[in-house]
Amino acid sequence: MTTAPVQVEYLYELWDANWDDGPLGNYQILRHEITKKTASRIYFVMRGRPGFIDRQRIEADGDAYHRSSGRLLYLVEPKVPGQSKPPSLSELKQAMADAHPDRGGTDEAFIAARARYEHARATPAP
Repeated sequence: MTTAPVQVEYLYELWDANWDDGPLGNYQILRHEITKKTASRIYFVMRGRPGFIDRQRIEADGDAYHRSSGRLLYLVEPKVPGQSKPPSLSELKQAMADAHPDRGGTDEAFIAARARYEHARATPAP
């Protein structure tokens, strides 16, 4: 008899590794394992210490301030500021077409654009 693997859930924190030098954009996403959920609270572990947060507030807003730690926690993994999404295949294909020598581009620009397109096409989507 095999048992199904247990799905681990997390609360997320966006942490600036350079907080003492000012916001330098060196952000990291920290995960805090959820240990228990009740109707009113979500219990979790943060840096080896247990904590809890108001479940209704974080589920309604997507984030909530954890007063004890002074941290903003998120229900889903937040986007890192300044991190842009990679271009889509159609955007890369358009850039390749725009860089073509017949359309006023250079050979070097076309080769580079085609290499980016081929690499993105060969890479599986996350």
